[in-house]
Amino acid sequence: MSDTLSTRLRVMLLEDHILVRRGMELVLKHDYGLDVAGSFCTPRQLFEALKEDKPDVIVTDYALGATETDGAKLLRSLHLHHPRVPILVVSSHCNAATMAVAQRAGAHGFIGKTEHESELILAIRAVAAGRTYFSRQLNAPARPIDPIHQVDEPNKDLGDELLDTFKLSTREHEVLRCILDGMSIKAIAKKFSRSVTTISAQKHSAFRKLGLCNDHELFKVRYQRG
Repeated sequence: MSDTLSTRLRVMLLEDHILVRRGMELVLKHDYGLDVAGSFCTPRQLFEALKEDKPDVIVTDYALGATETDGAKLLRSLHLHHPRVPILVVSSHCNAATMAVAQRAGAHGFIGKTEHESELILAIRAVAAGRTYFSRQLNAPARPIDPIHQVDEPNKDLGDELLDTFKLSTREHEVLRCILDGMSIKAIAKKFSRSVTTISAQKHSAFRKLGLCNDHELFKVRYQRG
């Protein structure tokens, strides 16, 4: 594979929102060095196409429709069955925690849907050339992740993976684990004999490191991790 204009890169798209998908198709078709090898709205369609054809890059959304497989499971399946095809995730869930989950599941790049169209082209060329590419809105994980060895490790959950990756303190780690167990800030403060103010500060510090805004996003990341 090459990221030079002398080699036309063949790209397959997976995106359930038709206007977004058509927009990406137009962006790619206007680039001299890129060809759209297939454009699909469901994982089933993509996997059927991959039986007959192998693109240079797969570009996929992370959160597809409610009836479709979750993002992490999709990426693991793509990586397992087509390990030589790099995967670029283009998602509206553009935060550090979701990016880390996606990379562990097999993604080679991750950008947000709010990025300029030039960012999509740069990201495709980067992953096609064997490099990783992450949105300029985010910082890449603190340590490299090998999806081949990390994807299906037993007993690994959000705490074991994301919290260690983003260097949370022990107390921040404890607070998020308690939140994931359904405990309120007041209950956590009582459990650890700390003030509500202290627990709240530790929670917000952890969220900032993970790129999350609220409890809903925290639970969503754990759900997407499967």
